[in-house]
Amino acid sequence: MSVLLETVNLSFAYRGQEPLFKNIDFTLKKGEIVGITGDSGSGKTTLLNCLAGIIPHIYDGELEGGVFLMGENISGLKLPDIAVKLGVLFQNPDTQLFSGAVEDDIVFGPENVCRPWQEINDNLESSLKTTGMEEKRLENPKSLSGGEAQLAALASTVALKPEILLFDEVMSCLDKNGVKAVQDCAVALRSAGKGIVITGHSEEHFKIADRVLYIENGALRGDLI
Repeated sequence: MSVLLETVNLSFAYRGQEPLFKNIDFTLKKGEIVGITGDSGSGKTTLLNCLAGIIPHIYDGELEGGVFLMGENISGLKLPDIAVKLGVLFQNPDTQLFSGAVEDDIVFGPENVCRPWQEINDNLESSLKTTGMEEKRLENPKSLSGGEAQLAALASTVALKPEILLFDEVMSCLDKNGVKAVQDCAVALRSAGKGIVITGHSEEHFKIADRVLYIENGALRGDLI
């Protein structure tokens, strides 16, 4: 399997604070789901922000080492260039859903990067099918259940056809049915060759993972499964 995402000696500290993690080496391969867990405050979300380029492009701090997105140092890429290769799904879907209809949120990303109309429509239909949200396409996201809202946010994320997906504790507030729906989508995306990173606390959320890693005392420790 080819490497999609890699860190080399990655360390990060917020200004005036001790490093959250040091010298982390990590790889994500094509067609792989990797879980990352750890205690609250251990740095899971911060690590994902580094992997996504949110650090250093949006949030500042003392960053050392490198994050390489398909072989390119992410610090040298612009956010729109990152977004077409890597998508992030956040814990609260409201941060990604802001339109009056599900399908409007899904097409926002492709429209924003000026994709051709036919490609936008094709991506809309495939995203709805991948997430099972075809019958909800015209509904206001505010009317959806928690699980449905997370699937709508996922549909908007995959509409740009990224090769990498980062799930930041997205199942932590979902019921059993919502968790299964998100996991089923993740498994389907893995089968399509996507690389996926999932952070969280519950062992149940990692049952679909190929590997589970643990952040402890600033280090990313070995496979838990």
